[in-house]
Amino acid sequence: MHFEIAYKWIFLLLPLPLLVYWLLPAWRKKRAALLVPFFDRAAKASGQRPAQSAWITGRSWINWTTLFLCWILLLGAAASPRYVGQPGKRVKTVRSFLIAADISFSMAQTDWVLHGKRTSRWDAVKTIMKDFVQHRQSDQIGLVMFGTHAYLQAPLTTDLGAINWLLDQTEVGMAGQMTSIGEAIGFSIKIFREDTIKQKIMLLLTDGLDAGQQLQPLDAAQQARKDSIIIYTLGIGKAKGSGGYDLDEKTLQQIAHITGGQYFNAMNEGQLKEVYKALDRLQPIQFEEETYKPVKLLYMYPLAWALALGLVFHLLNGLVQVIRWN
Repeated sequence: MHFEIAYKWIFLLLPLPLLVYWLLPAWRKKRAALLVPFFDRAAKASGQRPAQSAWITGRSWINWTTLFLCWILLLGAAASPRYVGQPGKRVKTVRSFLIAADISFSMAQTDWVLHGKRTSRWDAVKTIMKDFVQHRQSDQIGLVMFGTHAYLQAPLTTDLGAINWLLDQTEVGMAGQMTSIGEAIGFSIKIFREDTIKQKIMLLLTDGLDAGQQLQPLDAAQQARKDSIIIYTLGIGKAKGSGGYDLDEKTLQQIAHITGGQYFNAMNEGQLKEVYKALDRLQPIQFEEETYKPVKLLYMYPLAWALALGLVFHLLNGLVQVIRWN
């Protein structure tokens, strides 16, 4: 770090007290006078000349020096001295990435194998999703969970550690047993509308068939397109009619097509990892860097010295006056 003064022009005010002293008239203060009968005759008899009724306060060179030092210190504080470090760069958030995950009862099926152990769909998806989230360093991530209804599990934030913690707190069935895809998209649109970042990406993850009654998925997708939201859809498991599963791939493909996204399907751990890698390629991490300088302000030091010097000067002057009166 190096020392610098932010406002060097402040020191052009250094001669200001002298200009005030030279240009403005001195402060005159009247004293009370004693009226004596035959004063003029008494003065003539004594041979003394009466003084004026006004006097000018004088100061010693010590007083002038002290006051001028206080002025210099005050100017030094106003000039904002500081220590400045080397310019650095920090990542600026450039995109909002909202994950809408299905946690209806069907996600509790234990038909996935993760790290050699049989596990539920949601536990497998959650484990792999945390790795994906951790790499989105320049995105702010949000979580919407849906089943019969949708709710906000995590607002859009750059605190990726908090996102992963909230993922761990989410369990199947917390939003009801049905699957309302249209409501999930509609709820996510509301979240995006409160956000100021223009690039808005959504990952819709489900293993079921829409059972919502209020908002149809394709109608919600049309509204998302109007709001410039890109939706990537991810189907978990086999398509409807393939082995008894209820995944509606056609609807998910249409949602992705309407919004300019893409549909993916994953039936096991390896395929899901490949989906996240594909998402990284389609929506690569973008870094916008802001240059900043670490600054440590030092103005309080000359200001403190000026106050201390002024206080000591005032106390000493008062002490001198007391001694003279006594």
